Parts: sequence; structure tokens; C-alpha cells
Amino acid sequence: GNHLALMSHDSWSRELEAQRRQVAEREEAERQALREIQIAKEFQSHLLPQTAPSFAGIDCAGLCLQARQVGGDYYDFLPLGADGLGLVIGDISGKGIAAALLMANLQATLRSQSTAAPDDPKRVLSLVNAHLFANTTASAYATLFFGKYRSDGRLRYVNCGHPPALVVRADSSVEELSSTSTVLGLFGDWHCRMEATTIRPGDTLILYTDGVTECLDAAGNEFGTERLAAVVSRAASDAGAQA
Repeated sequence: GNHLALMSHDSWSRELEAQRRQVAEREEAERQALREIQIAKEFQSHLLPQTAPSFAGIDCAGLCLQARQVGGDYYDFLPLGADGLGLVIGDISGKGIAAALLMANLQATLRSQSTAAPDDPKRVLSLVNAHLFANTTASAYATLFFGKYRSDGRLRYVNCGHPPALVVRADSSVEELSSTSTVLGLFGDWHCRMEATTIRPGDTLILYTDGVTECLDAAGNEFGTERLAAVVSRAASDAGAQA
């Protein structure tokens, strides 16, 4: 048969109040989560270089725009001895807070090891790999480009599974600085090979993550490295014409 449920005014009021409390608590938890994400975003932004370094022979600039509030992309400039400047860009596996934490860990390790061994990038990266391998989950890793630039224009580099750096020459030709090792943190037995090139007057070195080249337009086409090189080459030509 049918059942008729009767609820007193007091019971109804208590039920409404309980529902209001649940909604208020949920909204407060969401506000707290947003505050914590904002704090993490501000903290991460301060880990990145706040000013470009002044170094003989080159003009430096860097920018990181995370697709989310926080993430695993980062870049850095590192002093490497009396005549060396480290140029670093990395991309951490994963997204969000987890990737941001790993990024901060990687950056701190890289900075400390570079200070201890400024003239030996291969040793620095080997120690960074060992640290990540021992202290992260089995699936965590980082792609990384690490270059040591000298004031005479010589660039020695290791590309750890990262998208190739691009050297856009003054004549608009492009040299790709491709992988010389596997990614960092995924394998305990890790080795790398250093390569070298020369950055000459009028050349531009482009370090980037795949967030740039894999951007899609409305038709679903990737931006790609060719467009990136063309944009930089055109900007360099315009700057030269205005100088």
C-alpha cells in the first residue's frame, strides 16, 4: 500500500540546516583547495629565474606559461665556472601538483650538483638521474636539455630525450640538437653523450617544450618545429632591421 511520511517542522528545519552545512563545508573546501593551488602557483613561479642573466656574447630570455595552474615544465640559467653559463629546459612526466613537486626536486638537485661540479655536465646529470631514479615512483621521469655555453660561442650539450633544440642561423638555416641520451629518472643504468656546436653572431638558440610545438590550430594541425623556427627567424630579422 501507499505510505505517507510526515515530518515535523523541527525535523524539516534540522534537515535543511544539515544540507546547508554540507553545502557550506563543500564550498569552503573548494575555496581552500583553490587557495592552496594559488599558493603553489606563486611558489613555482618564484622557482623560475626572475631575471635573465648577463653573459658575454648572448642575450638571454625565458618564459614559462603553464597550461594548468602548476605543472612540470621549467627552465633555468646556471652559473658554470668563470666562463660558462648553463642553459636548461625540462619537462616532467605527469600533470598538476605531482609534476610541480617533482620539478622543484629536480631543479634543486640540478642546481646543487652544478655548483659542486660546474665543469662536468655528464657527472652532474648522472647524479641527477640517480637521485630521481632512487627517490621517485617507477613511472616518473624527466626529459631535459642541458647546455653549457662559453663566451667564445661554444655550446656543449646533452639532450635527455627532450625535443630537439633549434639553432636558427643568421642565414635562416636551422640546426637541430637532438637526443644524446635517454630520459632522466627512468633507468638506474644511465649514460649520456655530449655533443657540441657553435653559436655565432646573429644565430638564435631555441629551447622549448612540446607544449609549444604540439599546440593545435582550429583545423587540428600542430604548430611544429618548422613554424617555431620560422617565427624566431622572422623576429630576429625584424629586430636586426630595427637596430
